Amino acid sequence: MYQVSLTPKSILPVLALLGMLGIGKGPVLMAQGNAAVLSKYSAELFSGPSGSVIPYRLLSPDGVEQGKRYPLVLFLHGAGERGSDNGKQLVHAAVDFASPERMRQFPAFVAFPQCPEEQRWVESPWDLPSGRGEFDKNPSKPMKAALELVDSLIKNHPVDPARVYVTGLSMGGQGAWYAAAAKPRRFAAMLEVCGGGDPTWAADYQGMPIWALHGQNDSVVPISRAREMVVALTKGGHAPELRYTEYPGVGHNSWAQTFKRADVFEWLFAQRKP
Repeated sequence: MYQVSLTPKSILPVLALLGMLGIGKGPVLMAQGNAAVLSKYSAELFSGPSGSVIPYRLLSPDGVEQGKRYPLVLFLHGAGERGSDNGKQLVHAAVDFASPERMRQFPAFVAFPQCPEEQRWVESPWDLPSGRGEFDKNPSKPMKAALELVDSLIKNHPVDPARVYVTGLSMGGQGAWYAAAAKPRRFAAMLEVCGGGDPTWAADYQGMPIWALHGQNDSVVPISRAREMVVALTKGGHAPELRYTEYPGVGHNSWAQTFKRADVFEWLFAQRKP
């Protein structure tokens, strides 16, 4: 695993080195859910002020304390979890957020909306070598619903508005890049896994801590999508923090190890808006 905290002076030689490294084929693994843990996610249906409707699952902290406010995480799933069953979106990472250890250490609300079949969080192909110019300023219907859901959860639950985060994988990683830049600014940090952004939006992330993670042998979303975002952000002098991790020999399933890492959760929940 290669992990760097990047500065404008360090990014280009780092990417040049990574580009020369040999990579292997990583197995595609499906996260195995635990029924008892996944039952902690209540099944909900959100109807937004714009008329948007989206099913979602919501994890709530154990024993919500009166007067206390908690972080909120928006999790955007990948293409394979699209549907209307309001359950399939929990196949990856949901167990990790809901494990007893994580809930004790990081009590939070975690929302998993489900994107409908044949739609996308961002209406742009994820397999392009570059995402330049691909993001539309107008959000897709599922993205609009997801962002309105976040606004509603902040308003109607004991959520700390300074500790609202967005994360996602694959198609949802692409969605995380979009949501993090959407106005008004909702999120204190973005944790993005094996997705791709639009480098022309680089300036829109200024002031937001970002951690992007990607498998070097990803055959679904090219590693070039991650690298071009990191280069664009670094050239723009991104602050306060930009982290970038490449997993050697790992294919598209880089989420399998990402959400098992204690440092990922520690980093995410340590972020706070000024």
